Amino acid sequence: MNLHQEITTLAAKVGSILTDKRLTITTIESCTGGGISYALTDTPGSSAYIEQCFVTYSNAAKSALANVSTETLAAFGAVSEQVVREMANGGASAAHADVAIAVSGIAGPSGGSVEKPVGLVWFAWKVLDKTMSESHSFSGNRSEVRSQAIAFALENLLKLLNDKN
Repeated sequence: MNLHQEITTLAAKVGSILTDKRLTITTIESCTGGGISYALTDTPGSSAYIEQCFVTYSNAAKSALANVSTETLAAFGAVSEQVVREMANGGASAAHADVAIAVSGIAGPSGGSVEKPVGLVWFAWKVLDKTMSESHSFSGNRSEVRSQAIAFALENLLKLLNDKN
């Protein structure tokens, strides 16, 4: 199965669980540019669990749409655990969603540093009242990093939703 098919399958499985559990979801995306919400809304019937999603590419958008504090952005930078956790919690609140996926990373080909290399992506998942976060480093070109990040976000959400049974 190629990565596109894997993403489609993961999104459908997530959608099925959200439908069964009557949960709603939002995404707050930076480096993936709406790719996660695209995958989720590509599933027929997704209007039952998605009302709105956010592409918060700039720091100003992260603050305005997901209530990320400017102090957090200044102290830790957009690609950080602190920021994605605020993105997930603030985005879920703004969208009145039960579940949220937040993503911020460096897809490349430039923009990386020694501390935050190209391919580094931070994720946060909010499921009801619990927020989890982790980072992952991906390799490949910009498109490959973004696609891998989308799959990783959905795969880990699926695990979290299955743990909530």
